[in-house]
Amino acid sequence: MDIQEVIKDTVTQNPVVLYMKGSAQFPQCGFSSRAVQILKACGVETIKTVDVLQDADVRQGIKEYSNWPTIPQLYVKGEFIGGSDIMYEMYQSGELQEILKDL
Repeated sequence: MDIQEVIKDTVTQNPVVLYMKGSAQFPQCGFSSRAVQILKACGVETIKTVDVLQDADVRQGIKEYSNWPTIPQLYVKGEFIGGSDIMYEMYQSGELQEILKDL
């Protein structure tokens, strides 16, 4: 399986996936930490996290998969939502809570 197939499988088989630096317990950058905090504030209990620092292929592959240059990246039900800034804006407006409420 090539990296694009692995990423596709991951985002489609898990309701909430966060490609980030580090883990939910130990984020390795401020943006990843903020993304995890936003998801927790939305009441998300189960987050599938993928640490892009563990695999250079995944780190580059996720940027190509989404056509988005930065990490973290949030996927909900297989759909790319955005990075931490977009997550924050969506959280502020209530849009993110709406997307995540039925998970």
